[in-house]
Parts: sequence; C-alpha cells; structure tokens
Amino acid sequence: MDLIDSPLGVKNKGGTMRLGAYPCEVKTGTRTYAAYRSRKISERHRHRYEVNNRYRDQLEAGGMVFSGINPELDLVEIIELPDHPRFVAGQFHPELKSRLVRAHPLFRDFVKAAVNFKKAHE
Repeated sequence: MDLIDSPLGVKNKGGTMRLGAYPCEVKTGTRTYAAYRSRKISERHRHRYEVNNRYRDQLEAGGMVFSGINPELDLVEIIELPDHPRFVAGQFHPELKSRLVRAHPLFRDFVKAAVNFKKAHE
C-alpha cells in the first residue's frame, strides 16, 4: 500500500484521500464479473491508500488476480485469490451502495457462497 500521490514520510496528509465515485473495468471470467455481470462499474471511495503499482507484476506472478482496474488512473480497484474459495477484496466501500432489498453484488455473492459452503458441509 502507498499513499495517494504522496512521497513516503509525509506527515501532513490533507488532500490525499480518494473520495466519491470512480469507474472500474472488470475482468471477465472472474468472481467479480460473475457478481456484477458487467464489464463497467462505478464504486464509491473514501480512503487514502492504494495498491502500489510497482508491485503489481510480483503480486500477479504470485497468483493474485486484478479483477478490477480504474481505467483513468490505472489503479487496482478489486483483487481476487483464485485458490481461495471466496477471496474478493475491493478498494471501495460496497456498504455505501448496498440496500436491504438490493444487496451489493459482492455482499450478495459472499452470503450465497457461505450458504452453499454450509450446505455442502452438513
């Protein structure tokens, strides 16, 4: 992780947060794509750290899948670990778009996977 547009050692972090909605391009054939059923999504952010792009090649070589990328800023939005039964992580806050009668796609699919896992192990 790295601060957004900041050299290391910065003490005054004002203005370094990524806030609001940002576009994301989803990689087909991923759990993320299965959840959203779309190549183009938008999610809301409120954070100051990003995946450091200098390590993307190493992380990918180790098995991490970058299933969502911001096309404008070339920033990692969503990652997955294909060898894990349900590891999907996002840089955004899915709870900001989730509703009682319309759960966020990642929450919906996580709960579905948990129910299926429980049924398979009863």
